[in-house]
Amino acid sequence: MSTEKIFHISILQVKAARELIGWKQTDLADASGLSIVTVRRLEAQTGELGGRADTAAKIVAALEKAGVIFVEENGEGPGVRLRKDRSKQRGRK
Repeated sequence: MSTEKIFHISILQVKAARELIGWKQTDLADASGLSIVTVRRLEAQTGELGGRADTAAKIVAALEKAGVIFVEENGEGPGVRLRKDRSKQRGRK
């Protein structure tokens, strides 16, 4: 994944992704190797996923590993969806 892609992912997409897989903020913190304070701080913001590039990369990687696909703006707005087969991926809670 390129760092450029990460900067086009919004906080709303991160929150929606978390909800789709049934994760709490603590689950995202654990899966990404970040502190709960960092996850809460980032999710309290609006707009694009901010913070340091490596922090954003860890969040995106954890959610993608759990089966989330980030959908880019395509005229209908950005979004998230789940992979068809998530049985082998982390995130089943």
